[in-house]
Amino acid sequence: MGIELRELIIPALVGISLIAVLLAVRFISFSLLHRWAERTETKVDNIIIKSLKVPSIYWCVAIGLYIGLELSPIPEKYVQYLNKFIYVIIIFSITIAAANLAGKIFRNYLQKSDLPIPTTGLVYGILKGTILVVGILIILGVLGVSITPLITALGVGGLAVALALQDTLANLFAGIHIMLEKSIRVGDFIRLENGQEGYVEDITWRTTRIRMLPNNMVVIPNSKLAQSIVTNYYLPDKKMAVRIQFGVSYFSDIDKVEKILLEEAKNAVSQIPGLLEDPAPVVRLIPGFGESSIDFTLICFVKEITDQFLVQHELRKRVFKRFKEESIEIPFPHRTVFIRKINT
Repeated sequence: MGIELRELIIPALVGISLIAVLLAVRFISFSLLHRWAERTETKVDNIIIKSLKVPSIYWCVAIGLYIGLELSPIPEKYVQYLNKFIYVIIIFSITIAAANLAGKIFRNYLQKSDLPIPTTGLVYGILKGTILVVGILIILGVLGVSITPLITALGVGGLAVALALQDTLANLFAGIHIMLEKSIRVGDFIRLENGQEGYVEDITWRTTRIRMLPNNMVVIPNSKLAQSIVTNYYLPDKKMAVRIQFGVSYFSDIDKVEKILLEEAKNAVSQIPGLLEDPAPVVRLIPGFGESSIDFTLICFVKEITDQFLVQHELRKRVFKRFKEESIEIPFPHRTVFIRKINT
């Protein structure tokens, strides 16, 4: 190439010195920005600073390399190749920063707003994926790669990929359908037709994750979930009715039993967490006449499904103690057997 080593020393020193200066300025700037962000109430500034922290290192290095190359005696044709490499690094780092920044700001905005859009992994992934695809197309343009033949090839190859990935694509579109329909949302408590129940933790591009009450995770393919019969205990709202049955002896005063059940339920409203005063508790003679007892059903409302366990526990204790005080018998199952004697 006809370039002596000493001719590269000064440009190299300039580039390294500039990188060091830029990194020092970056460090001081981010330190000041962190202090400023801690004094603000919004989280957006923290998200922006965190998203730009790592990519800014690449920008400092890229600027130093670019200035060093411009000052070096390296032939122009080689400089152009190296500059393209620097451009690719900058564009790629900006793309990554923009994807992370957009995704985090979008999630933070939805968490603060009342918009009925789920902040799921699928939505987050689609947003980031779109920005990444745009960034890759820009990089290809910088490298001089024609995008039109590439899109044509992707169209033909996409058909083969779609046939090979039918299950994956079915899960992807089922997840999008679930989110758009909003019949199942992140945070909802649902029960599947096989009896499994829990909170919806996330809806990803392939599966839906449900955290059961024992703190186990059930992972269901989106296509299976879309075809299942699902009970959503958070729709139309979280409030739900709880039915508790009590059986008493046939010799009991049914009006007195009804009065006791109502009194205990109303008195417990302010004492049992999750038990609601409105709608008011009611008592019905249902299912009615059993084989060994007269069966009543106490109907009361709780804030959400998980409150029913404590409510049932406490109300049963209170009613049992009250029945003992009022001498109301809770009968054991019994049968009357008639024996007919046959003379032989």
